[in-house]
Amino acid sequence: MKIYLISALRLSLVMLVVVALYLIFVFAGSKILPTQGNAEIINYKGQKFYANIGQDFKSIKYFHGRPSAVDYNAAGSAGSNKGPSNEEYLQTVQKRIDTLKMQNPEMNTAKVPVELVTASGSGLDPDISEQGALYQAKRIAKERNISLEKIENLINNQTEKPLLGLFGPSKINVLKLNIALDQTK
Repeated sequence: MKIYLISALRLSLVMLVVVALYLIFVFAGSKILPTQGNAEIINYKGQKFYANIGQDFKSIKYFHGRPSAVDYNAAGSAGSNKGPSNEEYLQTVQKRIDTLKMQNPEMNTAKVPVELVTASGSGLDPDISEQGALYQAKRIAKERNISLEKIENLINNQTEKPLLGLFGPSKINVLKLNIALDQTK
């Protein structure tokens, strides 16, 4: 019995050191990031927005992000927990597809980017793919009376490329894209 107790204490001490080193490494690593591990806050038109949290843009003059299972409430981050075989979920996704095609009639035959009709696991994803933004480009150009080429250049300029071209897909922060869109003459 005494041998097991000593072994358990040794293992506990080793794990305490390992976990402490891991926490120190993560904390120190976050401090070298541009935001130093804090939320990225954007002040725009007298309001404070968090770029790390998805926003709800309802107007057809703006790019729309991913749907949210929690109505963009950061206090209640969660997914819907409904799988692809759930009938209610399939109806919700179909409704989103129909709405998206109605808002973007010139894209009726184009493949709908999946992130525009499915919520993320957190329900707060602030990013969409380049294809998701390009799918909406013609509607934005028409609604704002801006050339499609200018909108496509804006999308290209706002696209964040993956680190070293390897880690993850390209993405666009919808809040930053819409602010840049508002600033476009």
